[in-house]
Amino acid sequence: MTAADLLPLAVAVPLLGAAVFAVVGRLLPRLASDILATVWALADIVLLAWLWHRAGKGTLTDWVGGWRPRGGEGVGIVLVGDPIGIGLALLTAVLILAVTVYGWRYFAEPPAGHPGTFPALILLFEAGMSGFALTGDLFNAFVFFELMGAVAYALTGYHVEDPRPLQGALTFGIVNSLAAYCSLMGIGLLYARTGELGMAQIGQHLAAHRTDALVVAAFVLVLTGLLVKAAMVPFHFWLPDAHAVAPTPVCMLLSGVMVELGVYGAARVYWTVFSGPGGIPATAVRDVLVSTGVLTALLGAVMCWQQRHIKRMLAFSTISHVGLFLIGVALLSAQGVTGTALYIAGHAGAKAALFALTGILLDQYGSVDEHGLYGRARELRWTAGVMFGLGGLALAGLPPFGTGLGKALAEHTSGEYLAWLPAVFVVTSAVTGGAVLRTAARVFAGAGAVPHDSTQPETRGDHEEPEVREPGRPVPLPMLVVPGLLLAGCLAVGLLPGLNGALTRAGELFTSRTAYLAATGLATPAAASAHATTAAGASGWTSQGVLLGVLSALLSFALAAVALWGPDLPGSAAHRLRELAEAGTHHLVLPLRRLHSGRLGDNVAWLATGVAGLLAAFTALK
Repeated sequence: MTAADLLPLAVAVPLLGAAVFAVVGRLLPRLASDILATVWALADIVLLAWLWHRAGKGTLTDWVGGWRPRGGEGVGIVLVGDPIGIGLALLTAVLILAVTVYGWRYFAEPPAGHPGTFPALILLFEAGMSGFALTGDLFNAFVFFELMGAVAYALTGYHVEDPRPLQGALTFGIVNSLAAYCSLMGIGLLYARTGELGMAQIGQHLAAHRTDALVVAAFVLVLTGLLVKAAMVPFHFWLPDAHAVAPTPVCMLLSGVMVELGVYGAARVYWTVFSGPGGIPATAVRDVLVSTGVLTALLGAVMCWQQRHIKRMLAFSTISHVGLFLIGVALLSAQGVTGTALYIAGHAGAKAALFALTGILLDQYGSVDEHGLYGRARELRWTAGVMFGLGGLALAGLPPFGTGLGKALAEHTSGEYLAWLPAVFVVTSAVTGGAVLRTAARVFAGAGAVPHDSTQPETRGDHEEPEVREPGRPVPLPMLVVPGLLLAGCLAVGLLPGLNGALTRAGELFTSRTAYLAATGLATPAAASAHATTAAGASGWTSQGVLLGVLSALLSFALAAVALWGPDLPGSAAHRLRELAEAGTHHLVLPLRRLHSGRLGDNVAWLATGVAGLLAAFTALK
C-alpha cells in the first residue's frame, strides 16, 4: 500500500466518526463524548500530517475503486493530494481539533439533541472540507462543497431555541444554495461540451475548442458558487449575519478555514480547467479577480471599523482579509500562491483565537457589545486581554507572525503587477488590526472615553443569548489554552524556515497545469518537469516586507488611539476630527450600512447583480 492509497482515509476517517457519534452519541456521557471526539480529530491530523510530508516528494493521486482513465477518457473519481490541497485539509483538521477541545466546557449542556450531536456535525463538516480540498473531480468538488455548506447551515442554526440563529442559517442556506445551483449549471455546460467531469480531463478537452460564450458562462457560473462561499463583494452579505448568530466555536471554523476554501477552489478550478488553450485568458482573470479582491478588502475594512458587535467586527475583518487572499492568487504566480498559503495559515490561527476569546466574553458577561463591555473585563486583561491584543497585531501583519510573512510575500508580488497594490494590503491590515486593538483596549482596560450609545441596532451586540448557562463561573482552562496555542501557531508559521520552503515548492506545483496533468496520468512526468514554474523574487522575510508589516502595525495603533482618545483632544483638533468623522459617516458609512440591510431579497438581488457583472466583465475581456 502506497501513501496515495491512504488519501481516501482523509475523508473517510471524519465521515466514519460522524456516523459513530450519530448512532451511539446519545449513549455516551458528556466526558466520554468529548474525549472520543478529541481522539478522533487528532487521528485525522496525524494521517494528514504524514500525507503532507509524503506529498512534498511528489503529488499523490488515487483513483477511487481503480477506475483509471483509458485513452484520456474516464468515469472514475480521482483524489489529488498536492502540498497545497493536503495542507489546507491539514489546517482544517487542526482547527477541528481546536474547536473540539474548546467546546469541552463551552456548552454547559447540549443545546440541541444529545452530547454527540455537535461532534457529529463538526466531523461531518471536516469530511466535506477535506474532500473538497483533495478531489480532482469537478462534480464531486460540488458534492463535497454542498456537504460542507449543509453542515454549516445546521451549525449556524444550532441554537434551535432562539429564532435569530434559525433566521441567520436560513439566509445563509438560501443564498449559498442559489449560488450552488449556478455552479451546477456551469458544471453541466462543461459536461455537455467535453463529456468529462475530471478537472484535468475537462481542461484537456477545452484545448480543442476556442474560447466562446459557453466557456465564459461555465467559468462564471462555477466561479459564482466559490466566490459566494468566499464572501466576495457583492456576494458577502450573508457572512456577517451568520457570524453574528452562530455559536462561537462554529465561527472559528467559518472564518478560519471555510471561506478560504472558496478562494482555494477558484484558484484550483482556474489552473486545472481554464488556464490552458480554450479556457479564459490570464489577463482577464487577473484583471477581474484582482479588482474584486481590492473592492472586497476595502469594503470589509470600512465595515469592520464601524462595528461595535464584536462578532460582526471579526466577520467583516474576515471579508477584508479574504479579499487580500483573492488578490494573492489572482496574480497567477507561484509566489502569489505561496504568500497566500502562508497568509491563510497565519490568519486561521489568529482569527480562530479572536473568536475563541470573544466566546470568553460571551461566557462571562453575556454580551459581545464593545460599548456595553467597556472596562468590564479588567480582571482578564493579563490573559484574554493580552491575547486579544496579540490577535489584533497578527491581523495587522506585524512581523514575525505568519500573517506578516504571508502579507509580505503577497505585497511583493502584487507590487510587480501594480505599484499601488501593496498600499491596499497595508491599509486594510491596519484598519482591521486597529479595530481589534480598539476593542481590546476598551473592553479589557477601560481605555479612552466612555463610548456614547449608538442608535444603529445592526452594530449592537448587547442582546445576545448566552451560549453558556452558568453565568459567573470561572473561565474554563481549555477556553484560555486553545486561543493561546492558536496564536502560537500563527507565530510559528512566520518563524519556521522549513514551512516557507515547503510552501514555495508547493506554490510552484499548484500553478503548473502540466504537473497536475502528469499527476493524473494525462501528461508525462518529463513534460511536467520541462514546464515547471519557478517562484521568482523573495521567498522569505525581506527588509521591505518587515518595514511594511511594522508600518501596518503602527497605523493600527494610531487608528485605535484616535478612536479611543480623539474625542478628548482639546480645541480645534478635536473639532476637526469630529467634522471628518461626520463627513465620512454621512458620505460613505451610512450608504454602506443601507446596503447591508440583512433582508434575504436584497441578498438574492446582489447575487444576481454579481453574476451579471462577472459575465459582462469576462465577456468583454475574453
